[in-house]
Amino acid sequence: MSEAGVSANRLELLQIADAVAREKVIDREIVISAMEEAITKAAKSRYGSENEIRAEIDPKTGEISLERLLEVVEENVTDATQILLKDAKKRNPDVTVGDYIAEPLPPLDFGRVAAQNAKQVIVQKVRDAERERQYEEFKDRVGQVINGLVKREEHGHVIVDLGRGEGIVRRDEKLPREAFRYGDRIRAYIADIRREARGPQIFLSRTRPEFMSKLFAQEVPEIYDGIVEIKSVARDPGSRAKIAVLSNDSSIDPVGACVGMRGQRVQAVVGELQGEKIDIIQWSPDAATFIVNALAPAEVAKVVLDEDAERIEVVVPDEQLSLAIGRRGQNVRLASQLTGWDIDILTEADEAERRQAEFNERSALFMEALDVDEVIAQLLVSEGFASVEEVAYVDSGEVANIEGFDEDTALEIQSRAKDFLERREAERDAKRKELGVLDEVVEVPGVTSAMLVAFGENEVKTVEDLAGCATDDLLGWYERKDGESVREPGILDGFKMSKEEAEEMIMSARVVAGWISVEDAVGTTEDAAEDSEAATETTEPEADASASAS
Repeated sequence: MSEAGVSANRLELLQIADAVAREKVIDREIVISAMEEAITKAAKSRYGSENEIRAEIDPKTGEISLERLLEVVEENVTDATQILLKDAKKRNPDVTVGDYIAEPLPPLDFGRVAAQNAKQVIVQKVRDAERERQYEEFKDRVGQVINGLVKREEHGHVIVDLGRGEGIVRRDEKLPREAFRYGDRIRAYIADIRREARGPQIFLSRTRPEFMSKLFAQEVPEIYDGIVEIKSVARDPGSRAKIAVLSNDSSIDPVGACVGMRGQRVQAVVGELQGEKIDIIQWSPDAATFIVNALAPAEVAKVVLDEDAERIEVVVPDEQLSLAIGRRGQNVRLASQLTGWDIDILTEADEAERRQAEFNERSALFMEALDVDEVIAQLLVSEGFASVEEVAYVDSGEVANIEGFDEDTALEIQSRAKDFLERREAERDAKRKELGVLDEVVEVPGVTSAMLVAFGENEVKTVEDLAGCATDDLLGWYERKDGESVREPGILDGFKMSKEEAEEMIMSARVVAGWISVEDAVGTTEDAAEDSEAATETTEPEADASASAS
């Protein structure tokens, strides 16, 4: 082959490397490295795979150098990969046993099979580099909104051309009844990117709450600038959504900023989401105010919070019930997701009925426990007495001041209350002994006779049993089942005990059991109390505000 022909081949090699690097948007050095690996593989098939062969391409001239590495041994050459020390010293006087010496190999004449193998190596190496480049490019863009062109639809999944990569909108990440055709422009949220055997998979979504947040940030400059903050989003994709916003500048109305002049801003988001109705809610640090806002457009008459269980009872006028619940429970479900609270909705009639039931129940309790007629029992309930203990141990003057009562009547009623409590205590003590609850459990601070019976009925019979309990074991807990929050009852269900009190009881049991010291117990309960106080600390409620766009 002439020198001109050799030069042309070398030049062509570098031109190919440059073209591939440009087309695949990867480094030229990676392409040249792939070519070197391909030549090495072809050379091994020519000279034997047991040889350690090294190929190098000069990145400036394109010249290929091929050499074989030989291990230097003192004697007894066992195969073609070794060389005697005396022969090696003729090439390099400084070489020692165990070193490797490079032996130049003649230029390789590629056969058809060797060339095919070399091509496969180069293609694979370039593909791997391209995939790595795609992963590196998109891995930091998770959480962003991206535009692309629809390439095709496969089994309901949409494949999207993102320019330097390919994304997928899975069937469950599309809006209901949403259809795309080849070439359609699509905007989606980058939900995740994963390395997989077939290359990096970029997962896109149009149903995530974050997608709506990002769309509002693009349409509302105040959100982009941080003046208005999106606190939470709840979506029923393609149907309805609620978004809670807060302004960090008292002069700017966050709801108005998101709605925009004549509703232009919110309508732009609605249009992108195929007509999904959006309720924009004013966020409030006060849970009750926030929940009332979240239930818009329904009006709320009264709320009752249970902060320990993160449940709230909402009372609405009778005619507002269907509006508060929404079609198929949509309004209350979205409000619950938005606020993080489980919401129970009652009508005013339901609440009145329940109050009457409680009144009758307490009246019946006093009639039986105190052996009094219905009128006296109802008077006690009307004055706010809820238990026999309150009647027994309140100052006798408070009972005597009830209309129609005198001092003697008060003393008699309190005497009967104390007698009832003593009888009940004796019955409970006998019951807990029958259930096998040991006397040592009685010594744990905070434990009552009624609790001892409950412990026995739930196989908590020793101090160690109580010490091994968690607060959820005592108070119960909530689990999500089929999208609904279901309460699992605890051992002390109905005792109206707070988390702090339950924690303190368990710590006291651990002290009595000798598991921890008194100092450890005090430190643990104080930390728990501080955490709880920090979590529930609130400021003044903000004014109600809500807006709706459809």
